[in-house]
Amino acid sequence: MHTQTYVRQWTSNIRGDLLSGLVVALALIPEAIAFSIIAGVDPKVGLYASFSIALITAIAGGRPGMISAATAATAVLMGSLVRDHGLDYLLAATVLAGLIQIGAGFLRLGFVMRFVSRSVMTGFVNALAILIFLAQQPELDPARVPWLTYPLVAAALAVIYLFPRLTRTIPSPLVAILLLTAATLAFGWEVRTVADMGALPDALPRFLVPDVPVTLDTLRIILPYSVAVAAVGLLESLMTQVIVDDLTDTPSNRNQECIGQGIANACTGFIGGMAGCAMIGQSIINVTSGGRGRLSCAFAGVMLLVFCVFLGDWVGMIPMPALVAIMIMVSVGTFRWSSLRQLREHPLPSSAVMLATVAVVVATHNLALGVLTGVLMSGIFFAWKITHSFAVTSTLSEDGQERVYAVEGQLFFGTVEDFLAAIDTRDRVARVVLDVSRAHIWDISSVAALDSAVLKLRRNGVEARLVGLNRASEGLVTRLARHDKPGAEAGLPAH
Repeated sequence: MHTQTYVRQWTSNIRGDLLSGLVVALALIPEAIAFSIIAGVDPKVGLYASFSIALITAIAGGRPGMISAATAATAVLMGSLVRDHGLDYLLAATVLAGLIQIGAGFLRLGFVMRFVSRSVMTGFVNALAILIFLAQQPELDPARVPWLTYPLVAAALAVIYLFPRLTRTIPSPLVAILLLTAATLAFGWEVRTVADMGALPDALPRFLVPDVPVTLDTLRIILPYSVAVAAVGLLESLMTQVIVDDLTDTPSNRNQECIGQGIANACTGFIGGMAGCAMIGQSIINVTSGGRGRLSCAFAGVMLLVFCVFLGDWVGMIPMPALVAIMIMVSVGTFRWSSLRQLREHPLPSSAVMLATVAVVVATHNLALGVLTGVLMSGIFFAWKITHSFAVTSTLSEDGQERVYAVEGQLFFGTVEDFLAAIDTRDRVARVVLDVSRAHIWDISSVAALDSAVLKLRRNGVEARLVGLNRASEGLVTRLARHDKPGAEAGLPAH
């Protein structure tokens, strides 16, 4: 990246980035605490992680304006490790996960996003919107919260959606937080606050080395967790990156984002924080609040730490209904409502992929499993589609001595059975021509099928030849085929 471009990503939207970063910092606090609880660790582990990851990915990541911090997607993977081995093993696993992600970036594995179809992306976004909304249910449970919570949430939503009609100078979520906090303090209303979520840290993070033995046994314990965290973290980060690219209509660097996420996690493990990744909800809050540059994410991380360590008493007074309203706004804004109408308009396989992705993610709360399901279904449907567009036509010459088989479409493992069924290897003609000028040869299965057809025809005394190979197919056939190599017919049984 050019230095001038990098500097512009920090300075082109200073005011908007600072205001949006402020909103994000406030919204991050209860989430970081909640994710710490999910992982089974002290709230400061998630809060320190959110500060570190947000700041470092702002510096080293590949997507300006995207918010990264401690997340539920990675937290759910760590609970058993903490329970069985303790916090230090979690920190060691976080460092190793970061190193794996750095390696993925240098290996340029960001290209895997090319294989995620639009239907999977839509399903991923819709599932996240549903999960964000469901995550607010504990703060809307009548058994846990006072009745005043509901009118306050409604009032906050009204501010969030109506205030922009007056002015967009100040992000409406920030206005909602300030107004509800002032109202609850002025009238003494008893509602749940940020302080009720857990104790905020009262000291700055310090450098520490995880207290684990440097042995193969330790590696055997943490490696499965590190690989899972690295994979899920990169998957969610790259998916969120695509969404932010689309929202801002700007490009970004996927491989650099892998490296940035890895550096952030590796460093976070050394200050007592757990692993994290990009957050779609907070990223959307940032973008809709006017954040576009790297400064927004960095400022969010720094202000999160400032709020927790130096202004903890004040931050603890923020009413949870204000933050719940913000997350409901994010949920509503994230969901692709047009996808419901398009269920009838889009091809059935595309709709099935989208719905399956949503169903698996919501049922398991595992984003990686849902996306994997969608990608696999997309691959199966694609293979099925190109299998049905494959055809072989046969033409016999006027003198009855030559038959031409014209192969059209994609010859791969899914179509070799149809190809072989179409070739009559017992045909009593002098010559057979396999014309593949309108086909493409993809894999060893298709090369083996060509070999089988040609060699069986020759064994029966028929002159068989292959014509029309395109450049890519010719290279594959030349390298792997054996029908024109000495002794090729010896491997075939006699008829």
